[in-house]
Amino acid sequence: MAAVATTTSASDIQMNYMKLLVTQLQNQNPLEPLDNKDMAAQLAQFSQLQQTENLNTSFGKVLESVQRSYASSLIGKDVSFTAPAADGTTEVKQGQVEQVTISADGTLLLAAAGQQVKLSDVTSIRD
Repeated sequence: MAAVATTTSASDIQMNYMKLLVTQLQNQNPLEPLDNKDMAAQLAQFSQLQQTENLNTSFGKVLESVQRSYASSLIGKDVSFTAPAADGTTEVKQGQVEQVTISADGTLLLAAAGQQVKLSDVTSIRD
């Protein structure tokens, strides 16, 4: 049987923990109650994880914005880029950036030398 990998957000983990905690409180031994310090520390860790997750999301959005601005600044400039050659190898080509588009998967594409070039394939830039 294959293992299924799932991505769980901090808020999902926190909700699952709260359900477990409520069940544990309902079924605890009244003579040996749970320690409040441990519960508070675990809740604080979940809160910190959620804040880190939110920060990562925000940084990702800032990075996307910076990359789009940078790609737009390349319009009208000559660039060198790697592209697949007819024999299956890669070759360096040159062309002037005419347009910037964003593909369906979010990849930045530059129109240069009659080709769609990924921003990550650009090796040099000239005015």
